Amino acid sequence: MESSLILVWQGGWIRAILQGAAITIAVGTVSMLVGALIGTLCGVIKWARIFPLTLVVDAYTSLVRGVPELLIIYLLFFSSVQFVTQVATAFGYAALADSGYAFIIAIIAIGTISGAYSTEVIRGALASIPTGHIEAARALGIPGRRIFRRIIIPQMLRIAIPGMNNVWQTTIKDTALVSVVGLQELMRAASVGAGSTRNPLIFFLIAAVVYFAITIISQAGFDRVERLVRLRARK
Repeated sequence: MESSLILVWQGGWIRAILQGAAITIAVGTVSMLVGALIGTLCGVIKWARIFPLTLVVDAYTSLVRGVPELLIIYLLFFSSVQFVTQVATAFGYAALADSGYAFIIAIIAIGTISGAYSTEVIRGALASIPTGHIEAARALGIPGRRIFRRIIIPQMLRIAIPGMNNVWQTTIKDTALVSVVGLQELMRAASVGAGSTRNPLIFFLIAAVVYFAITIISQAGFDRVERLVRLRARK
């Protein structure tokens, strides 16, 4: 084990793994933001029962949650990569397409998956708000937009934070799947190192430690945000 660690260090693989971890965090963060936007919009539509948009949202969430995440990535990537490459080549951006498209498709795919699960989190949080709070605000003549901004959104955020934490943890783990499209994220870097040195155990152990560190740190961050929101709500 000690000799393997020395080989990893001397071969410059630690730097490659850290770069892969940075890409993993970047993909996870941007995908989570995309998913949160999608989830908020779709969650509000389901909560408000806006017909026929609710049918579209139900179809979207059911399809994404009913199909393996890896298959979604494959479908999005291989259904579009040839077209994008041809267009980029025609305009002289073939190199940019080769280097950047995997990152873009990763965000679209993971963001789509994250959005489906965020939708149910947001819908559930909105449904958990006591209707008496909204009815009392209406009885006082408070405008609908102000009710949504001052009463509904703060309570929704407080309720949704634990669920969004779970979505974030799942999103980070889902980023490992985008290695199949050639993106040099953490799992891809570990796989390349394992194949080059023929020492897969040490590389996958290092990858596991890095993933665990990311989830532990982000868990602490979500816990802190949740405490701050609760303290602010009590004031």
